[in-house]
Amino acid sequence: MIGAQQQMRFGQLPVGVYTDIQSLGQAAAERAAFIMAQAISARGYANVILATGNSQLSLYAALREMTDIEWNKVRIFHMDEYVGIKLDHSASFRRYMHEKLVDIVNPAAFFPLNGDAADPEVECQRYAVLLQRHPADLCCLGFGENGHLAFNDPQFARFDDPERVKIVTLEEASRRQQVGEGYFSSLAEVPTHAITLTIPALLSAGWMLAVVPEGRKAAAVKAALTGPITTQCPASILRTVAHAELFLDRESYSLVNKDN
Repeated sequence: MIGAQQQMRFGQLPVGVYTDIQSLGQAAAERAAFIMAQAISARGYANVILATGNSQLSLYAALREMTDIEWNKVRIFHMDEYVGIKLDHSASFRRYMHEKLVDIVNPAAFFPLNGDAADPEVECQRYAVLLQRHPADLCCLGFGENGHLAFNDPQFARFDDPERVKIVTLEEASRRQQVGEGYFSSLAEVPTHAITLTIPALLSAGWMLAVVPEGRKAAAVKAALTGPITTQCPASILRTVAHAELFLDRESYSLVNKDN
């Protein structure tokens, strides 16, 4: 992992620790660009699943500056959206993707999850078909403060989930995180349900890059790397696969060596 201050492995998962969020984002972007370029060279296109949230901002800032990515050969998917939320809502993940990346790099396609679809169950089925039709070469994701992947909170996460896309009830910890990140002014404003890609859908990508900066994620990182592999910390599953990498900064890594 180029430029990492520290490198180690937990289970099968390579981990790089970077001095700050900017260097972390740059390293992850360079790795993502390489994976996309390999897919484009092999088949003429790349399919990528991308996360939202403040933890991904440095990744997208770096990707936007890379002039050698053939975005016109990249199809972008995202991994979750609130049920009932409209595209123009300030907290919409579709809006985030448009503002932070899609409308700037102009990919070949962007396939949004429509949280305000008339029938969310039908929307889940529609998106599952799209994912099956366009298998992902790359998935870039983060950890929630409770260790969730996408919106697979501990209560609803399944490592053997038979679904690819489903509706979940959001745990209070996830809803409070959204308030803390500034997307809502109060807990009451945060939707109680979301559409999410499931853990098997995320793991099905050819490669996974987990981008997890900031001290508020330190407890989740410690649990994921040193605790049991369990849905009580869904991110712990990454230690069991050979096609994932984890990018941390000093703050998010800070608890890993304490009282292990």
